[in-house]
Amino acid sequence: MEDIKIAPIRNGTVIDHIKKGQALNVLKILGINENTVGPTITLAMHVHTKKDPSGWKDIVKMEDKELNFRTADKISLIAPNATIAIIRDYYVAKKYTVRIGDHIKGLVNCSNPNCITNVGEPVEPEFDIVSHDPPVLRCTYCERYTTNISENLL
Repeated sequence: MEDIKIAPIRNGTVIDHIKKGQALNVLKILGINENTVGPTITLAMHVHTKKDPSGWKDIVKMEDKELNFRTADKISLIAPNATIAIIRDYYVAKKYTVRIGDHIKGLVNCSNPNCITNVGEPVEPEFDIVSHDPPVLRCTYCERYTTNISENLL
């Protein structure tokens, strides 16, 4: 199989080892859509890899933008094995694998419309992580399970 060549970036962020098919959800987390005017974004979907058992991954590269930890936490909910590399002057200045703890707060809405977090009360959504891969969340308040996390991200 022929290697795919993706141009290097001078400064910015590379999000690699995204679960195949999740790159568009990563763009959603980053607030990037058809109306976004900003730095160059490189998106590679369904790229061959030997590291993932499925044999495929997605990649997102953003020039001149570095992620904060809250954004990285959101990415970990849909791409639990993703790596984030901060690039400065064409070199990797920092690289880490996203990790989410066993409890999160304020990252995802509960999927239960009757949950106290969704009925106008000043209560921030909280979840216990039941499974990391695939991600499964259980609401601390109503105990509803959430599996379609990308649709409920804050």
